[in-house]
Amino acid sequence: MALVEIRNVRKTYGTFNVLNGMTLDVEEHQVVCLIGPSGCGKSTLLRCINGLEPISGGEIKLHGDRVSGAGVDVNALRRDVGIVFQSFNLFPHMSVIENICLAPMKVLGQSRDEAEARAMQLLKRIKLDHKAKEFPDRLSGGQQQRVAIVRALAMDPIVLLLDEITSALDPELVSEVLNIVRDLVTEGMTMMLATHEMGFAKEVASKVCFLYGGVVHEEGPPEQIFTEPKQERTRQFLDKIIEAGRL
Repeated sequence: MALVEIRNVRKTYGTFNVLNGMTLDVEEHQVVCLIGPSGCGKSTLLRCINGLEPISGGEIKLHGDRVSGAGVDVNALRRDVGIVFQSFNLFPHMSVIENICLAPMKVLGQSRDEAEARAMQLLKRIKLDHKAKEFPDRLSGGQQQRVAIVRALAMDPIVLLLDEITSALDPELVSEVLNIVRDLVTEGMTMMLATHEMGFAKEVASKVCFLYGGVVHEEGPPEQIFTEPKQERTRQFLDKIIEAGRL
């Protein structure tokens, strides 16, 4: 049994089908990279897994338990499935440490001392403990994104979803964020990444899924997808990426 099972998932906005029967498995400790053209459903799929978007059909399971549809405890789901967005989404009126401590205190019932101790441990790990009392607007984009990742990790999620986490960053700040992800890969964190960073996907992925037309058009190990894709549409996409110098 896969850790995350996505079966024939559909997501419709009006008459537009964003996900059109998406089926995908994510094994424990796997790093699954979602690639594909804009509008192919990468971000929508992650939001559906986390319960931020209700699905229009199909089923999503975590550890064999259904986590989509009516009657699901969304708060319990989000304890287990963390998500980090491209736009950071830190609360601007809260300090860094307050941003990190909020969910563990409210959702996990941790005391302030417990939550702050864990937050400082995580901030030291990314060398931002000296910024604990700062507000987000005093941080660089790369620092804000690293704090956003730490905020998700503070909940000790089973699965971490990363939605284009470097696309809003200046190029020189990308590496400091990707280094954190590399560390998480080494530690065995189960992750799903929607990304345009093809070189990074090739480096860290256990499995790469090319999304097109609202489905998984092709999937396989990175060495196969990036060097010998079987589907013509995958080849066309990667040819454009190579032409742009991004692989």
